[in-house]
Amino acid sequence: MSKHDDEVSLRDMLSHANEAAELLGAASREELGRDRVMQLALTRLVEIVGEAANRISAATQQKHPGIPWAQIIGMRNRLVHGYDVIDLDLLWDTIRGDLPPLIAALEAIVKEA
Repeated sequence: MSKHDDEVSLRDMLSHANEAAELLGAASREELGRDRVMQLALTRLVEIVGEAANRISAATQQKHPGIPWAQIIGMRNRLVHGYDVIDLDLLWDTIRGDLPPLIAALEAIVKEA
């Protein structure tokens, strides 16, 4: 992939990660469990973050070893292929715990570009 394509994918990762964090907002885990539309939206947003990560070239991935590329892509695969058994605790933990540091890292990378 070209540098431009990587930049587009990095921006896609950032925008969709931000959207997932904003959508979840201050909602509790119990609220997530009761809101099917939120579950579907958050699942899709996290899938897109993983799909965009999968499009990042190996060279760019190696340049940013602090990003857990394999785990992000693995989460996407788990959500897409295990659509019938989405673990809402894992989705919750990902958005609450993993997305904020990912967003910060992506903001720094995008700012560099």
